[in-house]
Amino acid sequence: MARPGHGRSRRSLEEDEGEEGEDPVDAMISRTGCLAQHRELQECMATQQDWRRCQPQVRAFGECMAQRRQQR
Repeated sequence: MARPGHGRSRRSLEEDEGEEGEDPVDAMISRTGCLAQHRELQECMATQQDWRRCQPQVRAFGECMAQRRQQR
């Protein structure tokens, strides 16, 4: 079963932020500097419904997060 949030589009995320405040996961990822890559991955997942079709976005997000870990 997919985790909550993986089937959500960017538009629904923005609408949710206005109603309930910023998503805690988005806030945490934003602090890493990888929010753009995360949102691109979410958008792909929302449209493709299959993580295997989103491998470029998966790799880009993973590489961004790995770079942030190395900078610590």
